[in-house]
Amino acid sequence: MNSETPLIYFCVSDVPVLQAPANINSCPPATRIFHGRQAILQGMHQYFNQNTGKQDTFLLHGLGGAGKTQIALKFIEESVSIFTDIFLVDTSTVTTIETGLKNVATSKGVGDSSQDALQWLKGMPDEWLLFFDNANDPKIDLNKYFPQCNHGNILITSRNPGLCVYAGSHSAVSDMEELDAVDLLLRSAAQDTRDPNKAIAAEIVLCYLPLAIIQAGAFISKSGRLDQYLALYAMNKTRLLSQKPAQSHDNYAWTVYTTWQISLDQLSQQAKTFLQLCSFLHYQGISEDMFKNAADYKFGPASPSKEELQMPFDMLSQFSDLSGNWDPFCFMDVTSEIRAYSLITFHSEQNLFSIHPLVHDWTRSAVPDGGHHRCMVAIAGMSLAGLSDTDMAAAGPRMLPHIEFLLKGNLNIVPDFRHEYGKAYLFAGHLEKAKQLLMATLEHRSNILGNNHLATLNAMHWVAWIYEKQGKFKEAEELGMLLNVAALKTRSHTQGENHPETLLIMLNLAATYNRLGRLQEAEALNLEVLERQRKILGHNHPDTLLSMANLAFTYHRLGRFREAEVLQIAVLQQRKSSLGENHPETIRAMNNLAATYHKMERLQEAEDIGSVVLEKRRSILGASHPDTLLTMGNLAMTYNKLGRLQEAKTLLVEALKKQADALGNNHPSTLRTQSNLGSTLNKLEQWQEAEDLLVPALEKQKDLLSASHPHIMDTVNSLAITYTKLGKLKEAEDLN
Repeated sequence: MNSETPLIYFCVSDVPVLQAPANINSCPPATRIFHGRQAILQGMHQYFNQNTGKQDTFLLHGLGGAGKTQIALKFIEESVSIFTDIFLVDTSTVTTIETGLKNVATSKGVGDSSQDALQWLKGMPDEWLLFFDNANDPKIDLNKYFPQCNHGNILITSRNPGLCVYAGSHSAVSDMEELDAVDLLLRSAAQDTRDPNKAIAAEIVLCYLPLAIIQAGAFISKSGRLDQYLALYAMNKTRLLSQKPAQSHDNYAWTVYTTWQISLDQLSQQAKTFLQLCSFLHYQGISEDMFKNAADYKFGPASPSKEELQMPFDMLSQFSDLSGNWDPFCFMDVTSEIRAYSLITFHSEQNLFSIHPLVHDWTRSAVPDGGHHRCMVAIAGMSLAGLSDTDMAAAGPRMLPHIEFLLKGNLNIVPDFRHEYGKAYLFAGHLEKAKQLLMATLEHRSNILGNNHLATLNAMHWVAWIYEKQGKFKEAEELGMLLNVAALKTRSHTQGENHPETLLIMLNLAATYNRLGRLQEAEALNLEVLERQRKILGHNHPDTLLSMANLAFTYHRLGRFREAEVLQIAVLQQRKSSLGENHPETIRAMNNLAATYHKMERLQEAEDIGSVVLEKRRSILGASHPDTLLTMGNLAMTYNKLGRLQEAKTLLVEALKKQADALGNNHPSTLRTQSNLGSTLNKLEQWQEAEDLLVPALEKQKDLLSASHPHIMDTVNSLAITYTKLGKLKEAEDLN
């Protein structure tokens, strides 16, 4: 771009201006306290400095109060040499746009209508910039006001990301970087930038949204007390964010809350209701599937009544077609309406929605509850209720942040949904909370439906599984045997021996035999179930794959590793095909295969697969999930066998600390890791450190496991080596 004539700013308001250019008000500069946003500004400069041979259009879009107009004004200040004329048009309404363009025509002496202005711009090959500010109304067709030519430049600010269709480039404007936010707060609060003030300011910056920061700064400058703001904010959040500063740094007319209220008032009732429902979820990770699955909810024997679910079904029915089926276009219409004001954001790469934390908090107070919280609790439970265990393994960890947020209200949750929430906690690795919810469900179903009802037995199954996960094997085995024998009789009597649910009960019984060490019985029952499932359900049905995985586990424990490998490879291939590479059940299948390769001394294959599993579980389940820690320990022992002892020690030390925190010092998994670390220290010739770990590990294992349990035998062998190297031969002989 070339500079040809001195720059003149034209500020176009909603009042007709018919005077000559000399009398037109100058466009305002950016606020005196403008700070940061360098990455966005750099992107704008790069875009407008390129020579595309076309009309260049750039969009700044984002939530009200994010600072879009100020960024645009700052860019204009920095760009005085590249534009011949700059025209600022208030784009709030059709009237302000028409008036603004008419003023351009009048000021240039080319007519007195908006079309005259557009025609003049079309004929002017200079590097003019047309700045459409506050293009927030999604019903306005902005294309009508673009000069139809291949030259010139257009800059747009809007809450509507849908205007990206016009832009050659765009930038989403949201929160500031933390350091910039801290500096902005201190400047707007007229506080010095000493380190103690920066530390306090870092706690105040309110999610780094510029308008909220400036409002906080204005209040602090009035009170003079930086250190008091947080306490006042906790008690008077709505009042503080609704208060217009007496002394402002720019011409922005609204407070944080009022600028969002203006957007909220434009929404349809359906969109308002949906936004409020989402405000009772966690502000991130909101999915369409959550609502779609809930709409497919089927009533069961332990379900709430239809009357109790009337409000959730009424809300969900708005997203259904005439046949009652889920209609993704209806859902898209509602979410697109909210997105047009940036009150909700869609992340296409994850196919998820999020809400800015401040908007999320404000929405709950902006609209009266009217039962929406309880409605969302039900919808979340309905969404989980229809999931298979395979799907729950993936959905549970994803849903957990929403469940925890929903439960903050201390609502009296209906037992059926409490059961589903408990399963979500279980799959997410939060065992104690899962046990609380599922035990309450078991007690309720036992009292209402009786001990032999299938819904009661189902709850009993999950409680038994939690006991096993917690290392309470005796309780798990006792409950498991009672459950499976009773359930097998009940299910066979009511539904027949070949019914899929009867076969699942038989599979659970085989798993109980496995835990008891009755491996031959487990194998025989597993084989019987697998043969029937293949005939009835097919080779690739999820229940059939579960049977194959369980039979492979039995073979693994029997030392028949080649037979285990064949089954595990088949399960893994099918899991990848049907569920994808990153589904928890696919990752579980990979982990099991790696464990078998470890036993077969195919250590490089075990390491290759184990490393991938650990990376995926850390990413998907979190670094402290019990399954992640199990994989960490397994990979460490592969490193041990490969002679990579320092790597093994590093992993085991990390796993031991996290297991102790998550599961407790006396959990069998914690003690197993403690024993493995002792074994690794033996190989590193750190004998005393090994003894300090192995002695207490063995004592605790004796209290929890049978004398011949493999974990005890491994610890005994490691400790005997340690005693021998320390010269404690009598102790070593006693162990041997």
